[in-house]
Amino acid sequence: MKEYVAIFFTHSGAIKFNRFSKKNNIHCELMPVPRKLSSNCGIGAKFCYSSDLNDIIDDEIEKIFEICDSVYKLVYEE
Repeated sequence: MKEYVAIFFTHSGAIKFNRFSKKNNIHCELMPVPRKLSSNCGIGAKFCYSSDLNDIIDDEIEKIFEICDSVYKLVYEE
């Protein structure tokens, strides 16, 4: 299972994603976005996922980074 951080266009997008994750048994926690990733919305979602990311991407997500050994690798950008 891989670990990711999603960054959203709005705070409400982050909250919607958190609700979606809980409904679909995806471990997710809302967190402040690390400043080096974005200075926009401020709230991100750290989650673990093992399937195709395209299955969970919606129009609220701005970027998704995979976390590998404390390094953030951009894997999706709107």
